[in-house]
Amino acid sequence: MSIDWITVAAQIANFLVLVWLLKRFLYRPILDGIDAREVEIRDRMQEAVLAKEQARAVEKAYQDKVHALNVAQSEMTETIRKSAEEQRDVLLADAQKRLEREHDALKTHLDDEAQKYTAKMHRAGAGALLSLTRKALRDLADETLEVRIAHRLVEQAKPMVPDLQRAAGQATEAVITSQSSLPDLVEEELTSELRGAFPEVAVRFGTDEAQAPGLVLRVGGAQLAWTVDSYIDGLACLIEEQLTAGNDLRVKSHEQ
Repeated sequence: MSIDWITVAAQIANFLVLVWLLKRFLYRPILDGIDAREVEIRDRMQEAVLAKEQARAVEKAYQDKVHALNVAQSEMTETIRKSAEEQRDVLLADAQKRLEREHDALKTHLDDEAQKYTAKMHRAGAGALLSLTRKALRDLADETLEVRIAHRLVEQAKPMVPDLQRAAGQATEAVITSQSSLPDLVEEELTSELRGAFPEVAVRFGTDEAQAPGLVLRVGGAQLAWTVDSYIDGLACLIEEQLTAGNDLRVKSHEQ
């Protein structure tokens, strides 16, 4: 078998031309496309990495903001709690003070009512004492109350004559007032006693319906009174002492 070298050479030339053509028009665009694709993929990979880093940064910023918000909320909650407790304490203190004021006001009111009631009892007791004294003097001694008081005034005035003389000064008149007119014998007795102490003083008798039953002697700047007011004052002191003693006994019994 003989070899056709011309044909072989032509085939080789055709092959080389085909290879060049393939390389020039097929492989090169493919390789360029592959290179461009690799570059695009690399760029996108870098963009993805950057986006991932940005996402991480955004996530970290979000987490920081959430943490700061939680801290601020906790601090705000604690502040609100403390403020609420302070307001509660202030309200409780105000309520306590208001209750104390109301308690003091109630106690004052009750004390006032007790004093009014006590004063009313004093007046009722004094009135009863006065009525009983009048009746006793009329029934037993057949004398009016003013007459009996006149005798008592005479007895009371005797040891006080020096003091009355100093207080009377240069008085020229002595006035004796009573609620009702005195019997002549009582006026004479009083006049005799006063002239013994004040020889140069004139004695005058008068009546004053507004005056408490009894006698009031006025000589210049001196005044000596013996009226039922003294009985009323004594009764008031006695009742007050009895009430105080009763309260002390109740307090002691409670303490025991």
